[in-house]
Amino acid sequence: MEIFTQTIVNGIVLASIYILVALGFALIFSVMQILNFAHGSIYMVGAYVCYYLVSSFGLPTWAALLVSGGILALFGVFLERFGFRYLEKDFNRTLMFSLAVIVFLQTAADITVGAYVKRVPSIIRGLTTIGGITLSKERLVTCVVAVCLLLLVTFLIRKTVLGRQMRAVAQDRDAAALQGINVHRIAAIAFGLSSVLAAVAGGLMGSIIALNTYMGSAMLLRAVTLVIIAGMGSVGGLFVSGLIIGFIDAVLPIFIGGAGSEVVALGFAMLILLVRPRGLFGQAI
Repeated sequence: MEIFTQTIVNGIVLASIYILVALGFALIFSVMQILNFAHGSIYMVGAYVCYYLVSSFGLPTWAALLVSGGILALFGVFLERFGFRYLEKDFNRTLMFSLAVIVFLQTAADITVGAYVKRVPSIIRGLTTIGGITLSKERLVTCVVAVCLLLLVTFLIRKTVLGRQMRAVAQDRDAAALQGINVHRIAAIAFGLSSVLAAVAGGLMGSIIALNTYMGSAMLLRAVTLVIIAGMGSVGGLFVSGLIIGFIDAVLPIFIGGAGSEVVALGFAMLILLVRPRGLFGQAI
């Protein structure tokens, strides 16, 4: 029973982190119609920034998460303002720019970090007992932080004026501009917000697994898988696809080793595309 409960907690933790990254990826696509393949690298940089804020500047881990989110938000706004804004109607040039950002960030990380294994210190350490079952405080807190952030962003998108402006730009950019919405401002905010989500997700994941400079590639694959299963344009669907993939990654390693869970997750995404090309809840992909 304890192993089962721990597996459930691990599945929820992984799902919440996956959804954070995928939500940022989907947000940029919805607002700007851009596939930002550098999103995974921003996730990786956020994890390392969080680590160095703790190890070199002595910040508490929770404060380092906030500061790293702020730093990467500014970086995201910079990318939108001086890069993606001028490329959003050209897929090939957008792809090349994303690849250039990936190479730059990974090379910078390799030079500054090297092959040393690092890990973000836990927000809280130790074990707790709930209903006679012993669980890690670290993973419980990680889950709570991620879920709270997801709920906050969902509220922002669905219930605030800024969220309505984002949805308007996502539905029809030209019509939104005619209504007086500053589409460039909304795009910059979307980029900044997506970078915050990626950075915080990186810091949270960095307290669970060891950091490496190529961790962004694996997370980008997960984010794309979630978006494919949910369907483009479906924010609520990401919660369902995130739970599916999170539990696949948490449960399958108990029975099969290696990259079996990744193969199953990709196979499930391909099956969804074959049966329902527009995803479970979204528009045509």
